[in-house]
Amino acid sequence: MQSVEPLPLFRDVPVSERHNLFLRKLQVCCFQFDFGDTLRSVREKEIKRQTLLELVDFLQSGSGKINEVCQEEMIRMVSVNIFRSLPPNSHEEEEPYLEPSWPHLQLVYELVLRYVVSSDTDTKVAKRYIDHSFVLKLLDLFDTEDPREREYLKTILHRIYGKFMVHRPFIRKAINNIFYRFIYETERHSGIGELLEILGSIINGFALPMKEEHKLFLVRALIPLHKPKAISIYHQQLSYCITQFVEKDYKLADTVIRGLLKYWPVINCQKEVLFLGELEEVLEATQPAEFQRCMVPLFRQIGHCLTSSHFQVAERALFLWNNEHVVGLIAQNRGVVLPILFDALEKNIQTHWNQAVHGLTVNVRKMFLEMDTELFEECQRQYEEKESRAKEVEEQREMTWKRLADVAGERDNMITA
Repeated sequence: MQSVEPLPLFRDVPVSERHNLFLRKLQVCCFQFDFGDTLRSVREKEIKRQTLLELVDFLQSGSGKINEVCQEEMIRMVSVNIFRSLPPNSHEEEEPYLEPSWPHLQLVYELVLRYVVSSDTDTKVAKRYIDHSFVLKLLDLFDTEDPREREYLKTILHRIYGKFMVHRPFIRKAINNIFYRFIYETERHSGIGELLEILGSIINGFALPMKEEHKLFLVRALIPLHKPKAISIYHQQLSYCITQFVEKDYKLADTVIRGLLKYWPVINCQKEVLFLGELEEVLEATQPAEFQRCMVPLFRQIGHCLTSSHFQVAERALFLWNNEHVVGLIAQNRGVVLPILFDALEKNIQTHWNQAVHGLTVNVRKMFLEMDTELFEECQRQYEEKESRAKEVEEQREMTWKRLADVAGERDNMITA
């Protein structure tokens, strides 16, 4: 391997020589080192680190606008350093793999970031080097386990999206494809949370009326992201994106709520608690007309949650009645909502094992009674009728069994006789 030697500082050469020195420094930074062996090439690694720092400072100081040749070579050097195959993902219970070459890698990322945000960078020129191929390779790196690297990638991609308007549809489509692969094929990816964080800002900037393409993205990618088991890792960012959509266009509330119900967890209680939290945020932005479209399936599901033997699920569902906007929607539609929930409320009061759930249920029941006494009493009458019919059916069943047992007993006696 060619030896890596230190080069003069930018300030020590005439301005006319600086572009050439910049190119030579880029060449030094193209050397790759084995960070698995901490004792090898210690001096060379340090020279490269110092050279990268100088490049970052040079770009940041704005002391010299870099020409097109320098820009092209710089992106080539960046590509040589950051684009690599990532090691296979470790198992969830293991510590994440931290990239050993981070002392160099961090400075390379810093250089790209400075280049992208610099007011000297002309996108008409820069888009030749930061092209679709570069963006795709950058997106591939989001699967790195190193959270420090994902943080840089997130910031850089977000800045590219902001600055290079020509790349925006391509970036959205490429993120979409990562989500599809994650949802329907692998269910393994380290950077879903970071990609969703970028999307949160993008959705925030969508113009109204919203394009059909964006609504399709919500239905085909964001809502199905509720399906994977690993949702707890990125749920906060996903919930923010979903809520942004509803706040932008309240007509989407019905679509979102039905989507949540479609992917509602059956046996995962922690996931159910997350869904209930997200549901409250969506309901907060829901208007009466959209609420009416989905209230029947919605409150059937909430009824199941109220009587969950997992107390955190039942408690989180009952907390919905602490939200004024949600209570307002329920009050306007109490004639539909209370008959759906009445059995669940009665069941909790009679048999739920958890004291807190019992207390909250009593409060919700009292709220319904105060909202509309007549309706409440009618539901109670129907409930009692149903209970007494069920009791009669049960008694009939027991009598039938008893008669059958008696007949069988008599037959046995006849045979033995």
